[in-house]
Amino acid sequence: MIWLSGQIDVEAGDDTASQTAGALAKIDALLQAAGVTKDSVCFAQVLLDDIGDFQAMNEVYGAWVESMEVKPARAAFEAGALPAGAKVEIVVQAIDSN
Repeated sequence: MIWLSGQIDVEAGDDTASQTAGALAKIDALLQAAGVTKDSVCFAQVLLDDIGDFQAMNEVYGAWVESMEVKPARAAFEAGALPAGAKVEIVVQAIDSN
């Protein structure tokens, strides 16, 4: 099992879509360092500063999982006061089947 702590990227931009893309890029890099790819992700938890931003996050997240044969289970909800004023934080769990 690979557990990644919540990933944020406030430097990616001021909007939810940019921060989602930045957080997912960090997740890709961390998974690669662990010797797996996003295809190993079995669960994602998405925390949003404002649940009204769900659609903006979901468009970017949807593109990220589009090529995956088996999409991970996901939960998304609003959580106030994310670290560093982030608009989105993403936590994932993966299974290394190698």
